[in-house]
Amino acid sequence: MGQVKPPLVVSYSTAGDATARRIANHLDAQLWLKSEGNLQDGKALVQSAFSAGRSIIGVCAAGILMRFIAPLLDDKQTEPAVLAVSPDGSQTVPLLGGHHGANHLASELSRLLGGNAAITTASDNELGVSLDEPPTGYVVANPEAAKPAMAELLAGEKINLIGEAPWLEQSGLVAFEAAVNVVVDHLCQNSDVLHIVPQKLVVGIGCERHCPADHVIELVENTLAANNISPLAIAVIASIDLKSDEAALNAVANHFRVPLRTFTAEELKQEASRVPNPSTVVLSEVGTPSVAEASAINAGKLLVEKQKTGKATCAIGVSATPIDVESFGTPAGALYLVGLGPGTNKLRTPVADMALRRTTDWVGYGLYLDLAADAKTDQTEHRFALGEEELRVRHALELAGKGKQVALICSGDANIFAMGALIYELLAATGERAISDAANRVAIETCPGISAFQAAAAKSGALIGHDFCCISLSDLLTPREDILKRLDAAAAGDFVTAFYNPRSMRRTDLIEIAKQKFLEHRPDSTPVVIASNLGRPAENVRVVTLADFNPEEIDMLTIVMFGSSQSKSFTRGSGETVAFTPRGYAKKAAKLDQAS
Repeated sequence: MGQVKPPLVVSYSTAGDATARRIANHLDAQLWLKSEGNLQDGKALVQSAFSAGRSIIGVCAAGILMRFIAPLLDDKQTEPAVLAVSPDGSQTVPLLGGHHGANHLASELSRLLGGNAAITTASDNELGVSLDEPPTGYVVANPEAAKPAMAELLAGEKINLIGEAPWLEQSGLVAFEAAVNVVVDHLCQNSDVLHIVPQKLVVGIGCERHCPADHVIELVENTLAANNISPLAIAVIASIDLKSDEAALNAVANHFRVPLRTFTAEELKQEASRVPNPSTVVLSEVGTPSVAEASAINAGKLLVEKQKTGKATCAIGVSATPIDVESFGTPAGALYLVGLGPGTNKLRTPVADMALRRTTDWVGYGLYLDLAADAKTDQTEHRFALGEEELRVRHALELAGKGKQVALICSGDANIFAMGALIYELLAATGERAISDAANRVAIETCPGISAFQAAAAKSGALIGHDFCCISLSDLLTPREDILKRLDAAAAGDFVTAFYNPRSMRRTDLIEIAKQKFLEHRPDSTPVVIASNLGRPAENVRVVTLADFNPEEIDMLTIVMFGSSQSKSFTRGSGETVAFTPRGYAKKAAKLDQAS
C-alpha cells in the first residue's frame, strides 16, 4: 500500500480536450492531450500508468485504450480502473476494474458531465453494492463465494451479517437470520460463507541483526496459526527505525504483501507503560524497553503478546477500524538512482520511467528535472545548480532517510560519470563527511539509462561493435596527469574511445592533445563521431575523419568518439555517412570457407 497516485486523464482528439480538462480538474488528475504531444507518447504514458496501478480515464473511443493496454492484461484482481468517456461527455464506460473503482468513478463522472454511466455490472445497477468489492481496508478471503452470494441477493434474498461492515449495513440489504451469510472478522473461517477480512492488525517484530528471513516468517506464521488469525488481516509490519534496512523484515513485508513501517526508539518508549513484557536488555541496546509489543500496540491495543525465539520476537496489535497505512509510522525510505538517457522520453528505459512516476520527490540539476517533465504528477521537486553534485546527493539520501521515495535524476546512465559512485562514497564515509544513520539505512535501486556514447553510436552506425572505453576530459575531479596517461593507454591499446566533457570554455587543449595522440596510432581516415544535443530538438550527429576533426567545433553538449584502427565509415545511398567497427566475422567466415 504505497502512496496513492492521481488518475491519468488522456484525450486523443481536440474534440475531447475540453471534457478531459474538466475531468482532470475535478479529480486533480494528471492530464495528457494529443494536441500537445504525439500518439506514441500517449500510448507509452497509458501503459506506464496501467503498470503502476493508476486509474486511467480516456476521452476517446474505447478501442484505443483497449489496444494500448491489451498486452498488459494479466490479473483482473489487481488491474486498475480504466474508463472511456465520449468526447462530448455524454457516455462514460467502465472498461476494466469495475469492482476496483471504475463503476463508482463512472457514476461520479456521469454526474459531473451530465451524461450516462454505462455500467454493465448487475450488482451495481440493481443493488448499489458489490460483495466482491469491499472498501479500502477490507479484503475478500474467498472471492469464489461472492458470485453465488450476489446471485442470491439479485434474486431477492438478504444478508445475514456477522460482524461489522458499515457499507453493507447502510445498503438496506441486511436482515436478521437472512439467507446470505457474510462474516466480517480477522479470524480464519473454514465454512463456505462469504468471508470479508478487515485489515486491522499490526504485526510488531524485533529481531537480531541479519536474522534469517525464513526464521522471522515462520515465527509470524506460527503466531497467526496459533491464534486462528487470517494473514489477510495484516495491514502493516512494524518495527523500530533501526531495522528499516533489515532484510528479514522487508522479506516478511513482501511475504504478506503489506508495507513495513517503523517508529523511533523515543516513539516506542512512550508506549512502555502499556506493554506487558518490557525488557531492560532491549532498553540498553536500542533505547526502548519494547520493540515488538510497542510497535504492535500502536494499532490501538495488544491482541497477541510477545512471542519469541532465540533470534526474533513478534506481537500483534489490533485497531477498532482498518488501519490507515499512510499515516501509520514512517515508511521505509528508498532512493532510486535514475538515468534519463540522452533526454528524449523515447530513449528512457521502462525501469527509469517507472521510478520517476512512483516516487514522491525528485532531486537533481534543474535541466534534468525539466527533461523528465512528461513523467511528473504530484512529485515535489528539489532543484540544484550545476556543480552542486554532493549537495544534491546528500539531500536525496536525507530525504529518503525521512521515509520519502526519492528519484535522484541524472542524464544518460547514472553510473557513468554521474551520481552513482558519489552515493556509495557517502554511504561509506565516516567522520565529518558521514551522512545520518537514517540516510544510511535507505534502500538504493539503480535504474539504468542509455548513456551518451551508446546513443551516439546508435545514431551513427555501430562504432562500438568491438572493444571500447570511455574517458572524461574534465580535470575538475581527475588530475590532468591521469587523463594524459589514459589517453596514451587508449590510443596504444587501439580502443574505440568515447570522450565525455570534451571541451569547455576554460579547458580547450585536452581534446586537441587526444587527436594528436590517436593520430600516432590510427590512420588519418579513422572515423570520428561527433554528437551534439542528443535527444533534444537541436540534435546533430555526423561522421568525419580523424584528420578532418576540428576540436574547436566541440563544446560541453557534445560527445566525441574516435574509432579504432579497424573502424570504417562509408556513405549509404541515402547520403548518410555511417561508421562501424568490425568484430572479426569476415575472418571467421574466411576460415570456414577454407575448412570446407
